[in-house]
Amino acid sequence: MSLIAQEQADIDLMGPNATFDQLLAGGGNNMATSSMVTIKDIAARLQVSASTVGRALADDPRISIATKQKVTNAANELGYVANRAAQMMRGVSSNLVGLMVPDIGNSFYSTITHAFSKCLESGGLQLTLSETDDDRMAELRHIRELTSANVAGIILVPSARPHPETVRLLKQTPHIQLLRRQASLGEQWFGIDDHQALYLATRHLIDLGHRRIAYIGGAEDWPTGANRLAGFRRAIAETAAASQAIEELGFPASQTFGREALRRLLASRKPPTAVTTGTVQHTLSVLEEIHERGIAVPEQLSVVGFGDEMAFRWWGPGLTTIALPVSELATACGLWFMHQLKQGSPNNVPYSLVTSPQLILRGSTRPLQPGSGKFVHSG
Repeated sequence: MSLIAQEQADIDLMGPNATFDQLLAGGGNNMATSSMVTIKDIAARLQVSASTVGRALADDPRISIATKQKVTNAANELGYVANRAAQMMRGVSSNLVGLMVPDIGNSFYSTITHAFSKCLESGGLQLTLSETDDDRMAELRHIRELTSANVAGIILVPSARPHPETVRLLKQTPHIQLLRRQASLGEQWFGIDDHQALYLATRHLIDLGHRRIAYIGGAEDWPTGANRLAGFRRAIAETAAASQAIEELGFPASQTFGREALRRLLASRKPPTAVTTGTVQHTLSVLEEIHERGIAVPEQLSVVGFGDEMAFRWWGPGLTTIALPVSELATACGLWFMHQLKQGSPNNVPYSLVTSPQLILRGSTRPLQPGSGKFVHSG
């Protein structure tokens, strides 16, 4: 008899009025056959009080390291699983840490997620992931769910304008901002020097002789967008040809904006001789348009990307780009946040860590040559 048939036979024997508990206790081979192990069971095994076991499992400093180890060993042997739901009802924080990012499909954020997961796991914490699509109402819904579950803390890449209730809820919950910093959400933040990132990219093109330089990046609504745009403008302002610079600003996570922006630029009366981008998604989109149009890089157009995806190294002549230490940043943020959680440090103590970007030179840029920027317009 198959396993499914055996389980159905067991249910039939119990009758149509069998309770859930009867089904759970009396089912086939993969049904539970014993009751859940409790703290009292562990206490009985060790001949100590249940309160001692509870404190040991909660890592209470009043319990000796030796006793904690004995309790942990007994819990593992008996198959004890903490009742998180009951703990949350008592107001005890869970071991969950929420990570909220705009776009899970963006490899930039998947790298960050992987680094956080490994880091938090080493400290006995578990990561739970939420995607906001840069929508402040979706952000608020996730914040409500996470706080109602008594998460230990929240790490978030905030939206452009967080909802007032998001601000209120986060004031009551340990949290830290990543990459973007919104003043309304506090002064604890880990990020990248976005201003310097675009300054380096643009300065490189200027040093190669380019003046008609286009920037395709995120709008100023987002802190990262505003800072990257400021870096671009600072570099351009250092030249005598600032009026020739062109800006195309849009939704940072858009998978099509880069292509659309490049089409407009190339269709203009004086197309740029060089382009630099301000997000990973815009970079990918621009590279797709370049490939589809058959544009010769760097002969017709010099390009500086943003982020250092593995594929950027193999694309065409190799993409000159701004490398961002996102994995290292996430690990540093995770370690600091775990320390704050264990110390019970308040949310209102200012702290920030800013990492530096790096310009990676490959084959997609070259000194300005006569005839650069001349394109054969298709369609």
